Amino acid sequence: MTLRQAKAEDLDALVSFNQAMAQETEGKRLDPTTLRQGVNGLLTHPEYGFYLVAEQEGEIRGSLAVTFEWSDWRNALFWWIQSVYVSPSARRQGIYAGLYNRVQLLAKEQGNVCGFRLYVEKDNEVAQQTYKNLGMQECQYYMYQSKD
Repeated sequence: MTLRQAKAEDLDALVSFNQAMAQETEGKRLDPTTLRQGVNGLLTHPEYGFYLVAEQEGEIRGSLAVTFEWSDWRNALFWWIQSVYVSPSARRQGIYAGLYNRVQLLAKEQGNVCGFRLYVEKDNEVAQQTYKNLGMQECQYYMYQSKD
């Protein structure tokens, strides 16, 4: 497995993964134009974050996005892990674990990352167990949002 930062030529795969993840986890079909622009926005604006991909035999099998949140309390960044997706045929093979380990390594190299955060659907117990197995723990916060 090759783990690497996503490039412009990965746009189609990342859009496809995001669309599949939204459908699978929330039963949502995302607007293709908006989604494509959003994925491309992260690919072309490294100040917002980055994507990592996992390749096997020349095919992208999994990906995740990392976005940044400044913590004034800690004088450091939290890295938010988002848009996690592994192709169904490649699941339970350590792809997410590999991506997460690479995120940890990159954060350590950067030196100003104080932790990692992510959100997960309340009913997605398989993903929750995966995150727990990798040493993440449920935090004490609820998440709120306003409607878009």
